[in-house]
Amino acid sequence: MNDYLYSVILGIIEGLTEFLPISSTAHLRIAQALLHIPLDSGYWKMYTIVIQLGAILCLPIYFGGRIAKLLSTFPRGESGDRTILTHPLSLTLVAFVTTAIPGLLLTKVIGENLESLTIIGASLLIGGLVMWAVDARSRASEAAGKDAPHSRIRTWQMERMTFTQAVWIGACQILSAVFPGVSRSMSTISAGQLAGMSRASALEFSFFLSMPTMAAATGYDLLKSLLGGEENPLGVSGIDAHGWAVLGIGFVVSFIVAYAAVAWFMSWVRYRGLVPFAVYRIATGIAVLVWALSSGS
Repeated sequence: MNDYLYSVILGIIEGLTEFLPISSTAHLRIAQALLHIPLDSGYWKMYTIVIQLGAILCLPIYFGGRIAKLLSTFPRGESGDRTILTHPLSLTLVAFVTTAIPGLLLTKVIGENLESLTIIGASLLIGGLVMWAVDARSRASEAAGKDAPHSRIRTWQMERMTFTQAVWIGACQILSAVFPGVSRSMSTISAGQLAGMSRASALEFSFFLSMPTMAAATGYDLLKSLLGGEENPLGVSGIDAHGWAVLGIGFVVSFIVAYAAVAWFMSWVRYRGLVPFAVYRIATGIAVLVWALSSGS
């Protein structure tokens, strides 16, 4: 199998899994093991960063109209009752900062866990069970409606979320950084549901939060790769025409697939929930754990 086909396959995997609650990191790690691609080498490390950038780029384009509207209503909001601390854009920044500081301090732990298929399998399995339980609880409340007594849902639209909810979601997002397989999307959506948000509002905030989070993390990794150095001696000068072509293919494929996945996922979750993804996580987690234990990984 040549590098161009590898690039298409990995671009599809990244685009499909980056924003679905099934962990792109876990699936890329599994693909590395199955296809025997050295994703820990200098070039392929840069490749994974580039395809992540392709996936990230689809979000500001897909949500372009929504972002423009939020910017135009800052800081008072559409109803005129928001403040500079409670506007959705401000709360996105609050959640991002809550995640970013511990994430930087735990960089070494994150790197070590990325190499463990056992941790990835366990994270997929446990995360699937948690997501199933949380979504089942939210589904019952949403079915009862907004006016139902004792409803667990207090926030039906992202514009109505609170400062406390943003901090909680940001804190839970740290789990996805420390334990590959948890999934950034899974941790933020489930955290929002636990904090009293509807599936639709938690999902939308998850996408908005992913923009600064992924842009910062991926941009930092890309800068290190481009500059080279002891940890990654590649640098830009080490890439030939073939290498740039492989990067370009992965970037474009990841962008197209991610855009389609986001559009589909937004519609699916509003009406059908997250249980199918939970079942998939549980089955995949069990398979990865069996594989890891049998191979001693």
